[in-house]
Amino acid sequence: MARVVTGHDSSGKSVFLSDGEPPHQITHGGNGLRLDAIWATDDIPVVPAPVKDPTLSRRQYFPDAGGTRFIMVHFAPESKALEAAAQGVDMNAASQEFFANFPGLADLMEPEHAGMHTSQTVDYGVILSGEVDLELDDGKVRRLRPGDCFIQNGTRHAWRNPGNVECVAAVVVVGAHRK
Repeated sequence: MARVVTGHDSSGKSVFLSDGEPPHQITHGGNGLRLDAIWATDDIPVVPAPVKDPTLSRRQYFPDAGGTRFIMVHFAPESKALEAAAQGVDMNAASQEFFANFPGLADLMEPEHAGMHTSQTVDYGVILSGEVDLELDDGKVRRLRPGDCFIQNGTRHAWRNPGNVECVAAVVVVGAHRK
């Protein structure tokens, strides 16, 4: 997957700033979940955008109101976590290492309900490949397939991939105010 970033040169002409793999790709060593940080803004975006790549700076995973994140989420099959546990992978250590790369993400995860979390964001996403189940706090589940779009409005939810192939989703996360 290529990430192509455009911007402006000193005369205001549009140019390619970068073209290549996203520089910040982190995989959970236990369950195989991978997050690719594609772009980020901490406030309402401005153009021309700064030339510095915002994915290279350490920042909160979920943005404050007005901030954005563009990520690719790779949901590994749940069987990957079972295989890792059977091979003696320390799931706690793998989780700590993974979450250290995404400050604030672990704070929203509910230890007593695996995968459940609630963010103060509106998330726009589309499933690119594979399938994934979206579970809400009332226990209802909806299977999402390639081409399906989802909008998360600050709801409590969890993602589960009961299949046998990775599911990839493109997601734009927008920080929101909660009333």
